[in-house]
Amino acid sequence: MEPLLILTNLPDAASAESLATALVEKRAAACVNVLAPCRSIYRWQGRVETATEIPLLIKSTVANYPLVVQIVRAQHPYDVPELIALPITHGLPAYLDWLATETDQDE
Repeated sequence: MEPLLILTNLPDAASAESLATALVEKRAAACVNVLAPCRSIYRWQGRVETATEIPLLIKSTVANYPLVVQIVRAQHPYDVPELIALPITHGLPAYLDWLATETDQDE
């Protein structure tokens, strides 16, 4: 099992909660942290933009990454949602075992 920490941002709390719930209900993620709003400054279509966004920390696996992408693409309101996956190289073994169990698509 190869665990991942996946990052994305949503424009509001309602869409963040909805996406987080869908990811966990469909076992694409074991856990999703919905964080406090943050300020994002980015370049989009040739202009510098500023927005308030809700970050999500999605705990999943390499095997489930395609399912995460599918769910995010279906529910995310942005044309090009941020979706960045980072490998989890170390972690409490019991937590990583739990993550693997909760994202097992055969359960």
